Amino acid sequence: MDVFDKLKILTDAAKYDAACTSSGVNRTAPKDGIGSAASCGICHTFAGDGRCISLLKILMSNACIYDCKYCVNRKSNDTPRATFTPKEIADLTINFYRRNYIEGLFLSSGVIGSPTRTVELMTEALRILRDEYKFYGYIHAKAIPGADKDALALLGSYADRMSVNIELPSADSLGLLAPEKSKQSILDPMGFIRNNIATKGRELSIPGKHFAPAGQSTQMIIGATPETDCKILRLSEGLYNKYKLKRVFYSAYVPVVENSLLPTPDTPTPLLREHRLYQADWLLRYYGFTADEILDEAHPELNRYVDPKCNWAINHPEQFPVEVNTAPYEMLLRVPGIGVTSAKRIVRARRGEKLTFDGLKRIGVVLKRAQYFITCVGKYREGVMITSKSLLTALLSDSAKIDLGRSRQLSMFDRDLLEAGEIKAQVTGEEVVKCLTGQM
Repeated sequence: MDVFDKLKILTDAAKYDAACTSSGVNRTAPKDGIGSAASCGICHTFAGDGRCISLLKILMSNACIYDCKYCVNRKSNDTPRATFTPKEIADLTINFYRRNYIEGLFLSSGVIGSPTRTVELMTEALRILRDEYKFYGYIHAKAIPGADKDALALLGSYADRMSVNIELPSADSLGLLAPEKSKQSILDPMGFIRNNIATKGRELSIPGKHFAPAGQSTQMIIGATPETDCKILRLSEGLYNKYKLKRVFYSAYVPVVENSLLPTPDTPTPLLREHRLYQADWLLRYYGFTADEILDEAHPELNRYVDPKCNWAINHPEQFPVEVNTAPYEMLLRVPGIGVTSAKRIVRARRGEKLTFDGLKRIGVVLKRAQYFITCVGKYREGVMITSKSLLTALLSDSAKIDLGRSRQLSMFDRDLLEAGEIKAQVTGEEVVKCLTGQM
């Protein structure tokens, strides 16, 4: 098979893996090398200075000994198969780099023969890139559960980031849909990678090599199995705490295969749910929230109409209003419309003066949302009236307003005005809160 035919098959087969953004490492090449790695977003994401940075995202092989029911590359699926040699991967990467198509490589694979053999083949591709072609660009390698530790150690010595996909949010679902895998076979390499990142690979005795300096990440599939958002967030929180992950990626299940244990092929891909989980994940990593603050058994699913931070604020009116001139940084982060950057700016600015609403606007606070939850020198913003209409206008996107208006249970809205982009609220503030928090 021609190498470009392989390329078409194996880049398409890799598209369902989301765990490959954010390099997290800075490195420049010496005089005899090429390429560099920067701690900015990659794989068609945008860096802080606005640059779009990309990498070659590819499988070494889509032939696999496993028959995971949710996977398009499972062994029982009738799909074209291809396998690269290590040198073909190295040559493709270096030639794409020289043509300025990419800045790095994301390499995963189906399991060829055995997990250890697969990791050895991936490692050989990275060795050619690093040692023979002197490539110093970013490389993300997917560790294969079940591979022995020596093979994983060598793979990690060539990669900037490693990842092990958790796949599904519970051991029960994994046993049902991927019976050849086990929870422990996934968590063991996560622990091995964590320990060697912490020691910078010193215990591996691989001279002159780093070990995954950009850390590790994982991915789980959302919507293929019945786990709640609450269970998913608790799992993510545990992974962050125990395995020191850089990212948990959430991949909305695309029903590309038919199986009685999976959603039918006409089931919509849960993209909004994926989006809400990413927002909640951001609260875990940067805003000081715990999973149990965001969701609990009484409210196990994220609100489809408002983001998780707004939902928390609505459910905790006793925490507001917040006085921006005296509130601790941790509480500022919990105000809708105040992000990490603007909270830091508030703390710096108020050292020299009393902040006003005009000053907050210049700092970057989104007053459209924040004005209902804050005071400046003990006063709300002039003209602010906390009504059902104002809260709805502030906290809901235009599409959510229209969606709410069309909902049968919300006949309280005038749909004609909603279609025109306006809201006519005929309810009390208490009813609005019930609506947004899923109590109506």
